[in-house]
Amino acid sequence: MTHPYAMPPVPPAPRPDRPTPRWARKRYVLPALALALFIGVGIGASGQDTKKATTADAKPAAASPQPTMTVTATATETATPSPAPTVTATKTVKVTKTVTAQAAAGSGSGSGSGDTGSDSGGGSTYYANCTAARAAGVTPLYRGDPGYDSHLDRDGDGVACE
Repeated sequence: MTHPYAMPPVPPAPRPDRPTPRWARKRYVLPALALALFIGVGIGASGQDTKKATTADAKPAAASPQPTMTVTATATETATPSPAPTVTATKTVKVTKTVTAQAAAGSGSGSGSGDTGSDSGGGSTYYANCTAARAAGVTPLYRGDPGYDSHLDRDGDGVACE
């Protein structure tokens, strides 16, 4: 016969498949690490005290002062200046100076002297370009004026260097 007050066996509780949560692990691990740190520091500090005590016991209590020696090293660097490199640059310049003479009044009478068959206004005055004519202060040049030439008149209207 069975016992009337017996309890049926209770099945064990199922274990979860995942590991213990992190906060539960930290609750035990961090205090244990802190305790180990403090114990280690305490042991290390006590070891130094015993060394000092044994070293102090070895020397007499009334020791005479000893001279101290200080060693100072001084290094001086001397920089020797190196000669600067010599650079020689040669530039050849060709200078051309153009001298233009002002035409005398009445020298360009159109007698045919100096007329080469171009639309020259007469006289022996010649300007290579309008810049030279402007530098001489004779612009604008009209057909028939001394220094007028067809190469200075772009549009062929009889007025050069306008």
